[in-house]
This record gives sequence, structure tokens and C-alpha cells, in this order.
Amino acid sequence: MREMQELIQEVNSTLVEMLGSSVKILPGILGGVVVLFLTRFIAKTVRRLSFQISRRALKNRSLHTLIAQISFVTAWVCGILAAAILAFPSLDLASIIALLGFSSVAIGFAFQDIFKNFLAGILLLIQEPFQLGDQIVVSDYEGTVEDIALRSTQLKTYQGETVVLSNSLVFTSPVQVLTARSARRTDLAIGVDYNTSLPLALETLAEATRGIEGVLSVPQLEVDAVGFGDSSIDLVVRYWTNPEKREVRQTQSRVMLALKKACDDAGINIPYPIRSVYLFDQKQFSDNEAQRSAQYANGHN
Repeated sequence: MREMQELIQEVNSTLVEMLGSSVKILPGILGGVVVLFLTRFIAKTVRRLSFQISRRALKNRSLHTLIAQISFVTAWVCGILAAAILAFPSLDLASIIALLGFSSVAIGFAFQDIFKNFLAGILLLIQEPFQLGDQIVVSDYEGTVEDIALRSTQLKTYQGETVVLSNSLVFTSPVQVLTARSARRTDLAIGVDYNTSLPLALETLAEATRGIEGVLSVPQLEVDAVGFGDSSIDLVVRYWTNPEKREVRQTQSRVMLALKKACDDAGINIPYPIRSVYLFDQKQFSDNEAQRSAQYANGHN
């Protein structure tokens, strides 16, 4: 009975001690929670201000996003550290550094793909191989760059779909920037009949292409004879347009209409594919070995 009383007293004293400790750390925990709520507001404000300042100071739109996001993350890290120190006063700077060092290793293994995309995003924003609004081809995707974030790059396809690509894929893949230059060349193939005068055909196609809406005068267009096809002499009309996909597509339609009309007016025939079929007597050919031997013997008699 006495042992039971001692045990109860020990339990009571432990509970009282725990309650006292909880009461002592409760203000710190509440203060840490308040700091986190304030950090949420402060981080958004810092991101907005940093974006506005960078937009005035820098012309690179990608760097505006980078600076704003780094400022946002930095504000959150500072707020979390301040909340942790306030909630647990026994933590010192050395303990926090040690904890961050240990945590960084564990988090690095667990979130290596996220960090890989994060670093790739920073490099893309700094090196700027393409900008917002550029039309690019990455892997099997083609479209207009709508956003370059720290973890992903967002494209809008020509069909109006949204494609989100990881920055690591964009950074390690060949990227074809269609709007990197002020002009873009289109090579349009066309075939003419073998009876056609080539100088006449070249001049007719060149004159038909000049002056078409969307075709640039500089660089100059070219019309080349490139080969002898099965049923036609193959020509290629090379002309330059503005680099945007819509401009390239619409100008190509206008050029094709003009070339067809010019050929009709000049009496230049654009032939259909021609195939020649030869018929012969199948009785002269046989798989029968005896017949072949007889034919061979008769041939030597």
C-alpha cells in the first residue's frame, strides 16, 4: 500500500512538472505560431516589392521572376528560424546549423528531383536561352513559353493546350528556339514537268513569290533546282518571314496559292506521279527445275 502511494505521488509530481514545463514553453510556442502567420504576410509583401523593384532596374523578365521567388523563399526561411528560436529558447546558432546540416543530407536524398529542377530553373533564368513569349521546341513538345518558374517551364501549344515541363528536362534537352531571330526561312518544294524550260520556271516562281504579304525582301528569296524526280524536276522556293508560327503558316498558304496560279498562267505543268508498268509472257519464266534444265539443254544443242 505504501509503495502504491509513493508511485502515485511520483506520477503526480511528474505530471505537475510536465504541466509546469508546458506552461513555461506555451508562450514561446504561441509566439512562434504568430511569427509564422506574420511570415506568410511578410513573404508575400517581400515578393511583390522585389518583383516591382527588379522590373524597374532590370530588363530581363526572367530575372524578375527569379529575384521575386528567391526573396519569397528567403523570407520564409528566416521566419521559420525565428519561430523555432522563439518556441525553443534552448536552441542556439550551433544547434540550428548542425540540425540544418543533418536535415539537408536527408532532404537532399528524399527530394533530389525537386532540387535538381530547382537548380535547373535558376540556371535557365540566369542564362536565358529563351524568354517569355518565345516559341520553342523541347523534346516532343512545341509551343509558346508562358512561364519559367523555379521548378517547371510552362508552354502553351498551338492547339491551346498547356504543357508543364520539368526544368531538368528542359535544361538537359536540345531546345529549338523558333523566334530567336528576326526572320525565319521556309523551304517549299514544287515539281515541274520535264518538258518545262528551267530558266522560265525559276523566274516564274521567283516573280510569283516576290511581293506576297508576309514574305520579307531581306534576306532575298531563292529558287533552286535540287534534283530529277521520278516524274518531275524538283525545285525549292526558299523565302523568309517573321518567325512566329502563325505568320509562317499563313504566309506559306499565300505562297502556295500564288505559285499554283503563276504556273497555270505560264503553262507550266505540275505533273502527277507517273509509274510505268511492263507486261510480259509469264510462260517464259518457270520455277520448275526440269523445265529450266530442258531449256538449258536445248540452248546448247
